[in-house]
Amino acid sequence: MVREFELCPGRRVGGDQPCFIIAEIGQNHQGDLDIAKRMIRMAKDCGADCAKFQKSELEYKFNKKALERPYTSKHSWGKTYGEHKRHLEFSHDQYRELKKYAEEIGIFFTASGMDEMAVEFLHELDVPFFKVGSGDTNNFPYLEKTAKKGRPMVISSGMQSMNTMHQVYQIVKPINPNFCFLQCTSAYPLQPEDVNLRVISAYQSAFPDIPIGYSGHETGIAISVAAVAMGAKVLERHVTLDKTWKGSDHQASLEPNELAELVKAIRTVEKAMGSPIKQLLPCEMACNEKLGKSVVAKVAIPEGAILTLDMLTVKVGEPKGFPPESIFDLVGQKVKKNIEEDETITEQVVENHVKKVKC
Repeated sequence: MVREFELCPGRRVGGDQPCFIIAEIGQNHQGDLDIAKRMIRMAKDCGADCAKFQKSELEYKFNKKALERPYTSKHSWGKTYGEHKRHLEFSHDQYRELKKYAEEIGIFFTASGMDEMAVEFLHELDVPFFKVGSGDTNNFPYLEKTAKKGRPMVISSGMQSMNTMHQVYQIVKPINPNFCFLQCTSAYPLQPEDVNLRVISAYQSAFPDIPIGYSGHETGIAISVAAVAMGAKVLERHVTLDKTWKGSDHQASLEPNELAELVKAIRTVEKAMGSPIKQLLPCEMACNEKLGKSVVAKVAIPEGAILTLDMLTVKVGEPKGFPPESIFDLVGQKVKKNIEEDETITEQVVENHVKKVKC
C-alpha cells in the first residue's frame, strides 16, 4: 500500500485517506487583500481542504532585466513585468493576516515559495507544508534547501521529464520522506489531449512509496474527477471569483459553483471506489430475490432419474432453487422424487446433496 504521511496537522494523505483538495488562489486575488479573504472563505465554503497562494521575493526570483522588461499584455498591472508582479505581491504582514484569517475560519493555508527567500519566509510563517511549483522542480539546490526545512512537500511536475522526476526523488527522499508528486502540464488553459492522466499510473509504478496527485489547469471538473478515480491523493485546481477578471490564470480556474461541484463529485467517487472484493451485497438482496434466476426442470423428471443438461434450464423461479452457476454441478445427480416440468430444482429433491461453500 502507498505510504501515507501527515501533510497538515491532523490530516494525512496517501493510502486509504481521502483526497486532499487544494484551492489554488495563486495571484487571482488581483492584489486586493479583501478579495483574497473572500477567496479563502469561498474555498472553505466549497469544501476544499486548503487555500494556497504564491509567494515571491521578486529580486530573488527574477533578475533585473526580467523585472524591467516591458509588459504590454492585456493582463498587465504595470508597464514593466516588475511593476506588474509588485502589484500582485502581498507583503509579509499581509500574508500573516491572510494566514490568521484562514485559521479563524478553519481551512489550511499555505503558498508556493517561488524562490529560496520566499521559502525562508513561509518557513517562518509556519505553513503546514511547502508547495513546489513546476518551475522549481528541476531547481535542485532549491529542492535540497526546501527539503531540509523538514516540512512536508507537494511537488508539481509540469515541464519535467520522467528522468528529472527520478532525480528529484533521489534528492528529496533521503532528506525528507514526507512528500508527494503531482502530475501536471503547464499550459493555461490545458487541452484534454495534453493532460496525460496515465502519467499518474506511471508515477505510481515508479514511486510506489509516495502518494501521487494531480495539479490541473484544464477547464471543467471531469478530468480532475478522473484523476481521483485513478488514485490521485492530492488534487490542486486554480480558483477564481470571476473568470472574466484580468489575469492569465482566470480562464483555467474554477468559479465557486464549479469548485463546490468538484469537491462533491470527488467525495462521491471516493465512496464509489469501495472495496475490491466482489460479492453479493446487502443492497442487492431485493433485486436478487425478485429477479435472480434458478435452475428449473426443462421437462418432467421422474423419481430416481439421473440429471442431464438437457433436462435443465434457467429461469426466474418460485421458490428459489439452485443458482444458475450450479447447473453443471447438478448434472449426474440423482433425484429423490418426481419433478414437474417448469418446477424449480431445490436441494430437497437432489439425493445426497452437499451444499458447496462459496469462497
